[in-house]
Amino acid sequence: MNWLDLPPLSMLRAFAAFAQTGSVSKAGEALNVSHAAISQHLRGLEGHLDTRLLERSGRALVLTEQGQRLADALVLGFGAIGTAVQEISAADAARPLHISTTPTFAAQWLMPRLPGFRAAHPEIDLMLDPSAAVVALVPGGIDVALRHGQGGWPGLTAEPLLTSCLVVVAAPSLLRGREVADPRDLADLPWLEELGTSEASHWLRTKGINRANVGGRVQMPGNLLLDAVRDGQGVSVVVRDFVESDLRAGRLVELFREKPSAYYIVTRPGVLRPHAMAFVRWLRRQNADDQRTSMSET
Repeated sequence: MNWLDLPPLSMLRAFAAFAQTGSVSKAGEALNVSHAAISQHLRGLEGHLDTRLLERSGRALVLTEQGQRLADALVLGFGAIGTAVQEISAADAARPLHISTTPTFAAQWLMPRLPGFRAAHPEIDLMLDPSAAVVALVPGGIDVALRHGQGGWPGLTAEPLLTSCLVVVAAPSLLRGREVADPRDLADLPWLEELGTSEASHWLRTKGINRANVGGRVQMPGNLLLDAVRDGQGVSVVVRDFVESDLRAGRLVELFREKPSAYYIVTRPGVLRPHAMAFVRWLRRQNADDQRTSMSET
């Protein structure tokens, strides 16, 4: 028989539960359904196979020879399935929680907070993948991605985590008292951009500044970018939250501000494995704590 021609799984599970417990009511309890539902599945299975699997002995139902044969086969079949599922689940549970994010977000937001997650969940091993590349989320791979943009990635679930404006910043040592009233006033200066991203290039294009008119562009890993901006090596477009303390201290100057965008918690649709769910819940709490802190400061 082709496996596609097998009886419905619900009937086979009901029959296997009855064979294991020897009782319609206990089979219902085991499967969390009514005893009437079990009885209906048993009758349906006999009808599907056109074979008597049960016979009444006094007030009890007992397996016929054919019924016992099917019960023995189901014990083997469901047992093999259960073993495979258990092995797969155990292997998946043992796999480190794989997180993808940009180097800038990892350095400026995630890493300073991560000791709190490690203290709360010492049983969870982590694998951080700091890369500006947009990677695919596939089963057995990256569990959670933290992406910057406007959301709406096809086939994925995206939940806002950190909403902030993009700002154009530079160190006072680079500006040297220069008056900046228009984006073109910055065109001759060097520009710094996180490797693999295009925020600065995109901003310049939207302001009508030709690449040929820019005083050089340097791409570097995000964890080095802000140090270079603070050192006066160039102008950059960054998330305002990441330079808030620099702006207050006067280490950097905000020159232009764009509309808010966000970092998103991005996952595959469906139920997350427990370690990923714990991490997402922790991210949500961090976001709520940050918002409460921001409101208290204002």
